[in-house]
Amino acid sequence: MSTLPLAIHFSTCDFGDAHKAATPQADFRVLPPVFHSYGGVAHFCGPVRTVRCFEDNSPVKAAVESPGNGAVLVVDGGASLRRALVGGNLAAAAARNGWAGLVVDGAVRDVAELREAQTGIRALALMPLPTQREVPGFSDVPVLIQGVPVQPGDWLYADDDGIVISKTPLHTA
Repeated sequence: MSTLPLAIHFSTCDFGDAHKAATPQADFRVLPPVFHSYGGVAHFCGPVRTVRCFEDNSPVKAAVESPGNGAVLVVDGGASLRRALVGGNLAAAAARNGWAGLVVDGAVRDVAELREAQTGIRALALMPLPTQREVPGFSDVPVLIQGVPVQPGDWLYADDDGIVISKTPLHTA
């Protein structure tokens, strides 16, 4: 697995130390430790873009097929483990289009292909079933990920120790 470019170093633990007095709804938030790393990049960060969908990955596909410009796509999949919202093709599209990473509150599939994609991917679990195209969802809306509010434009940092969200950038280049 690759890591961030050398110019960007961060530690979610250091961020946690600096913001340990933050309340859960503050400008600094931590996602619960329920996400697994599946992508080819272990550490990633960037401004957040969001989609909300339930067992239909249409807005995920539309997002990753557009320029990511170093952003992180946060997918509110309602924590469903019944259908995979991201697979190898979408992971490859995300990497090709410059997405720093994807955080999926739901399932993903094609684990070997996900590992090959040069983007970060965090999700709850693996599920071999693809989505059904029934309820297309919403893009660039506030989402609730495992009880933690995430807004488009927030900053997300993911490393081996966890995932944190901030209203403003926490790193220095």
